[in-house]
Amino acid sequence: MQEQAQAQDDLITRAQAWLAEDPDPETAAELAALIGAGDTAELADRFSGTLQFGTAGLRGEIGAGPMRMNRGVVIRAAAGLAAYLKAQGHDGGLVVVGYDARYKSADFARDTAAVMTGAGLRAALLPRPLPTPVLAYAIRHLGAVAGVEVTASHNPPRDNGYKVYLGDGSQIVSPADTEIAAQIAAVEKLADVPRPESGWQELGDEVLEAYLHRTDAVLTPGSPRGVRTVYTAMHGVGKDVVMAAFARHGFPEPVLVAEQAEPDPAFPTVAFPNPEEPGAMDLAFAKAAEVQPDIVIANDPDADRCAVAVPTADGWRMLRGDEVGALLAAHLVHKGARGVFAESIVSSSLLGRIAEAAGVGYEETLTGFKWIARVESLRYGYEEALGYCVDPEGVRDKDGVTAALLVAELASVLKEQGRTLTDLLDDLAMAHGLHATDQLSVRVSDLSIIADAMAALRAQPPVSLAGLQVVSAEDLSKGTESLPPTDGLRYYLDGAYKARVIARPSGTEPKLKCYLEVVVPVAEAADLAAARVRGQEVLDAIKKDLSAAMGI
Repeated sequence: MQEQAQAQDDLITRAQAWLAEDPDPETAAELAALIGAGDTAELADRFSGTLQFGTAGLRGEIGAGPMRMNRGVVIRAAAGLAAYLKAQGHDGGLVVVGYDARYKSADFARDTAAVMTGAGLRAALLPRPLPTPVLAYAIRHLGAVAGVEVTASHNPPRDNGYKVYLGDGSQIVSPADTEIAAQIAAVEKLADVPRPESGWQELGDEVLEAYLHRTDAVLTPGSPRGVRTVYTAMHGVGKDVVMAAFARHGFPEPVLVAEQAEPDPAFPTVAFPNPEEPGAMDLAFAKAAEVQPDIVIANDPDADRCAVAVPTADGWRMLRGDEVGALLAAHLVHKGARGVFAESIVSSSLLGRIAEAAGVGYEETLTGFKWIARVESLRYGYEEALGYCVDPEGVRDKDGVTAALLVAELASVLKEQGRTLTDLLDDLAMAHGLHATDQLSVRVSDLSIIADAMAALRAQPPVSLAGLQVVSAEDLSKGTESLPPTDGLRYYLDGAYKARVIARPSGTEPKLKCYLEVVVPVAEAADLAAARVRGQEVLDAIKKDLSAAMGI
């Protein structure tokens, strides 16, 4: 009993110490209320550790305390990054800071600029909330030594995040993440972090104009531009840049989903502001039913992802990220693209077949554009979570704006031929087999569920799934000849369908994600419908057996 009382006293003492230096009146008031109410359960959650800085930077719920996203955590992160950059010999170097329209994003961005300036680096702040790819472009365009984007991408409304890029325009990877984390941990008191009131550069629209000018490189001069589009920004920052890009290149003005067109950190029309989530595209489909466009395009809130939907006999269908990835690859091949086509290991193997047939290079990487962007001689990279890098010389990251332009060009080319994106998907299935993909995705409130499920698979790997024998089981945490270690498991199944399963924890959300693929041979066009049915049957059966194996 005495130990419990002592632990609670220690907790209150730590909370009061945090409160004493909290620079944000809102989170300070929130923490003071928790202390005053004696809410030790909530305080224990917020002070159970510190939000960990990793290869995804920081991401978490906004609130008071070291386990939340707040100005205190961000100032420490910025100070750690500044110390890391100086240790790397970049004293006096330029750091570009961008931000989205989420709660506290502008505050976190200004704090970062102030900390960089106080540390003897130069800082430049983008002029307003803009798409993440504009920041990724600006790093290389301005010759910066690093960049920071304040965003939680498509996470729930109460989240925010802190994404770090180095001077090559790519997101950080190991060992930079652990070295930055060590510098963050060395920051003791916020009062020790110099934060001047001014001294950084406030950029104007010239960087955005340069980015838009760079989009010229994505399209073929004189290519068809006739596709009619419905567009949703999903309450994010994509609308103005996408509309400007479409106008610049002579596409018909997209019809906006008005309810989701303007930035709104509350994301009032969606449960999760992610085009992949059920219901997120409902308003876009309703607008499409009204105006009958050729395609629907959606960005996520920071516009680094691009979703595409097509009309069917039963209404509108959102294409899987793997389908869009294959379509863009086929289009780039047709345009004569050379270099290396790359994808993450959880994406469809169809890209490798397209690359092989076209005689271009192909490479698999770990999940995330921090890895894809580092592929030597990269010409095109994608991953199934709606991320596409179509101009790596301009933006070495996924870019939902240039991807939207390239989709629009492809759809326009096909429209002029009396064909559709669906027709091209059929062509690819005929040429390479029907690559059917799906996900088993489990969102949890208790992260131990994910750890337990992965442990169950490691302790007793499945010997068969959907009646197909598991012929290869790899624990990716041990690394492979071509891949560094990562927390994941990969299975290959025997049989006619060349099935593959990968299970891994999400790097950005409290989710366990399993990626499934089967390849169904297709002899002629008349077989396509049956192949799709068969592919989904096998995927569903794999899902059921995999769930049982994981105990979820």
